[in-house]
Amino acid sequence: MYIGNETNRIDALDKVVGRPIYAEDLSVPGALFGCVFRSVRPHALIRRIDASAALASSGIVKILSYRDIPGENIFGIIKKDQTYLAEDRVRYVGEPILIVLGQTEEAARKALRLIEIEYEDIDVISDPFISGGSRTLIHEKGNLLSHRKVIKGDIEKGFDEADVIVEHTYTTAWLDHAFMETESGVGYPDNKGRIVVVSSTQNIHYKQKEISKLLAIPEENIKVIQATTGGGFGGKLDVTVEGFLALSVYHAKRPVIMRYTREESFLSNTKRHPLYIEYKTGARKDGAITAIKVSIIGDTGPFASYGETVCLRAAVHATGPYEIPNVHVDSKMFYTNNPVSGAMRGFGVPQLAFAHESQMDEAASMLKLDPFDIRIKNALKKGSLTATSQALHNSVGIVETLKKIEPYWRKRTRESGKTGFGLGCMYYGIGNTGVSNPANACLTITGDGKIALHTGACEIGQGSDTVLAQILQEALGLKMDDIVLVRGDTDTSKDAGSSSASRQTYISGGAVFDAAKKMRQYLDEKGFYKGRSIRDIYNSEADKKLLEHNGFFDPPTTPVDPETSKGSPYATYAFATHMTEVEVEKETGSCRVKKVYAAHDVGRAINPKNIRGQIYGGIAMGVGFALMEEFIPGKSGSFDNYYMPTSMDMPDVEAFIVEDQEPTGPFGAKGLGEPALIPQAASIVNAIKDATGVRAFELPCHIERLKILLEKAKR
Repeated sequence: MYIGNETNRIDALDKVVGRPIYAEDLSVPGALFGCVFRSVRPHALIRRIDASAALASSGIVKILSYRDIPGENIFGIIKKDQTYLAEDRVRYVGEPILIVLGQTEEAARKALRLIEIEYEDIDVISDPFISGGSRTLIHEKGNLLSHRKVIKGDIEKGFDEADVIVEHTYTTAWLDHAFMETESGVGYPDNKGRIVVVSSTQNIHYKQKEISKLLAIPEENIKVIQATTGGGFGGKLDVTVEGFLALSVYHAKRPVIMRYTREESFLSNTKRHPLYIEYKTGARKDGAITAIKVSIIGDTGPFASYGETVCLRAAVHATGPYEIPNVHVDSKMFYTNNPVSGAMRGFGVPQLAFAHESQMDEAASMLKLDPFDIRIKNALKKGSLTATSQALHNSVGIVETLKKIEPYWRKRTRESGKTGFGLGCMYYGIGNTGVSNPANACLTITGDGKIALHTGACEIGQGSDTVLAQILQEALGLKMDDIVLVRGDTDTSKDAGSSSASRQTYISGGAVFDAAKKMRQYLDEKGFYKGRSIRDIYNSEADKKLLEHNGFFDPPTTPVDPETSKGSPYATYAFATHMTEVEVEKETGSCRVKKVYAAHDVGRAINPKNIRGQIYGGIAMGVGFALMEEFIPGKSGSFDNYYMPTSMDMPDVEAFIVEDQEPTGPFGAKGLGEPALIPQAASIVNAIKDATGVRAFELPCHIERLKILLEKAKR
């Protein structure tokens, strides 16, 4: 059995001893260094650019503007509305305008300071609540990016049946991904005349397609390779340095390196969407939730990025992992001149979990019920209908995660008046929402008697390389030494989709499993399982194409109705329960997270060690989301004023794995990347309420905000 083994990650030793070459470490002889000149205005017309002094300065080779783009000056994963280089208008502070190519980094950065630009300011829209009604348009078709609804049952009837009604408003802030490695890469022309880009990325095939449109050259003339990547969390899904590198190589005809400083990364990278959530919950005396009504207003900044996805996914998950008969969710995403918001671990669901789990505790308090009991009463089960009226038939493990936590909840004891305990539950649809999002994989037999796994799945630290190899081992009955991983190169792999939406184990794993079934049948026919060697099979096969077997998997989903979101947007869901113990110094507002019990339904545990690692990482990020992290435009410039958890803030963790197998997943597996984060902030906020009697309705609940809440409670 290879599935369920605590196999060490196949990249672990190399990373520990420092062998991998990250994108930031890349160097090419004779390479130029590229820097981006960016807007200092949030909204303005560009009246004049004078780059003559910069171009004349020592060591400068070229300065590129939008006029130097041979193809389309536009990109976007869902909606193409973002320019690589601003044309006649800028829409946010940090928007790229020019690329400066220098012989050295020092020369290029010095030249940036010599560029003069004349702006004509336009009214700035910084509030999504006024964006929709503003006469100032950020885009020609208006300032509303997306409007999605989720409607189920009769909302007014649901509230009429309720004995109590809970209404509160919740707000969350921008967060930076704060990955250890900033956006970096190198581009160069190869000996075939192609443009090669090697970068820190989460999706190689998407970047290849966008570069093709940017340069107006065929995709086969572009090669994208993922370098060893120092973190992503969604922040490396959009095009970052790749387009600039490709454009620079196209004009310079020589290698180019780009490497953002931390300040540039903070200024330019997408942020977690700040959401404003009005939440109304109705419940009967026995704890049954009869209705929820939710209004969500989101700020996507000046460009779409993943705003449409967040708008819909937040709405679909607004109920949490509970069966609620009457649902009305109204979700809107607006353009503003604030920072661009994009994909960040959870696509809006962590924000909604903060709201729906706070509501569950508030309802329990009004009804004088135990917070655990109200959750288990309303939890989804097999046969339940979700908010989109999707019937759940398999792999619905939320009740089992609650039962894993129940003994610790029942036995909880307070060491002092400072201690509090809180629960947080979640569910999360695996993969993209209501659309096709397939993955491909290919297996080949090599001349040295090994099986090569070709996949475009990007390993960004989540452990997908190891998990996909384990799936292949189990399917073929091979040792790890018999497998060669060929990964992260558009030349050697077909599209596996992005490393996002917790999809790679389930979807790329499904593609690997599909290819492995075909390869196993072939090996069986050739006598491998009766003792014949793979090398012998290779040598005896005259037609080497027969040695190749392709796999494909696309989760069975349905599009959601545009008016009600009725449908089956995900083939499977992950479920989790976290219980958190905190200690609050009421005199100062300081909160320490002491211990977390985390139970996750993963379908089938491919690698329990990797699962625990994901849970620990998600908890750490959840501590930051709840208590520390807040990107403030114009103020948050680097790590000196953006506060994040360190090892000293990490609580003790007990992780529990629930295996309610998913029939469509490889050996029953689902995904875990984002679920590990989603319930954590909610459980911390509920624990703070338990410890102090005050509830935070705004995140982060940092020391100053908590101190103010505690002071108000004394009055």
